[in-house]
Amino acid sequence: MKKLWRNSKKAGDIPLLICVFVMACFGCLMIYSASSYTASVQYGDSLYFVKKQILGVVLGAAAMVGACFLPYKKLIKFRYAAIIIAAVLLALVFVPGIGITNYGATRWIGFGGFSIQPSEIAKYAYVIFAAAYFAKNPERVKTVKGVLPVLAVGIGFCILIIIEPNMSITMCVGLLMLALIFLSGTKLKTFLILLIPFALAIPVLIILEPYRLQRLSAFIDPWASPKDEGYQLIQSLYALGNGGMFGTGLFNSTQKYRFLPFAESDFILSIMGEELGFFGLFIFFLFCGFIVYRGFKIANRCNDRFGFLLAAGFTMVYGIQVAINALVVSGAIPPTGLPLPLISSGNTSLIITMASMGVLYNVSRQD
Repeated sequence: MKKLWRNSKKAGDIPLLICVFVMACFGCLMIYSASSYTASVQYGDSLYFVKKQILGVVLGAAAMVGACFLPYKKLIKFRYAAIIIAAVLLALVFVPGIGITNYGATRWIGFGGFSIQPSEIAKYAYVIFAAAYFAKNPERVKTVKGVLPVLAVGIGFCILIIIEPNMSITMCVGLLMLALIFLSGTKLKTFLILLIPFALAIPVLIILEPYRLQRLSAFIDPWASPKDEGYQLIQSLYALGNGGMFGTGLFNSTQKYRFLPFAESDFILSIMGEELGFFGLFIFFLFCGFIVYRGFKIANRCNDRFGFLLAAGFTMVYGIQVAINALVVSGAIPPTGLPLPLISSGNTSLIITMASMGVLYNVSRQD
């Protein structure tokens, strides 16, 4: 495979950090708009969700700054610890008294008033492991046997995540796994051998769980069950349609008045579309594209294999999740719960994403 990195003098990518921080602050604004009514009704405090998000931005900014000055090459030594910690956290989800169940899914672990979502951590731990594995011995990627350890860890994570259940993050990890194997320089024949079982696994996973079949049915024809499985997609489309070209104006959404479930988290993009319109979403996706562009540019300029795969992997985690979230809320793929990075309510995703951007900055400033 043609080498995608080259020697060049590095300068820290300050525009990337500025863009990430601006997006996180914008997320607080949209969370307030999307959640103020629900928070007032449920918790008696219209700022309930946004207060938590502001704390997440502060902690995320601190993590991002810290990661900026932590030499990324030290993460190679952390590769095994990263996947072990991630696997233990994913397993703790199923321990009674530690795992937290909401809406039929057990995706969080809690200690007192503190909770985290292990699957968010697992994505980045996997990138660190895969990047280090392929960097240590580039020849491994040429055979199926050489790729098996990376494949085994990825499949193991996918199994732990899918039984939560969490189909969306499972898809993210699966796509990330294939992308990292491809970028590491695997032969096309080897890649296709790995791709076929992955493609066959998707319909199998859908068939195994009745609720996934119901969601697929709702995706095909949401009006067949407008008060059940099709409800959320219909309300999301109402929001996007109501926004038109320029939107109803900030804070003027009607769908946030408890019509659209998870308006402050998984479906916040729908509220953005309603209030800011097509033009507003276009500007937003330009910012998302800028982050992805800068991330891949950093990877392309990195002069060592580990830094290249690490930067590309962290960038893909962000890009894949943005793409899947956008496709879900617009009805392009079957509904599945997935936060919009840097924007949706939820501190685990926010802090980890901002920290990963700090790592990208660190890669960008290395000679």
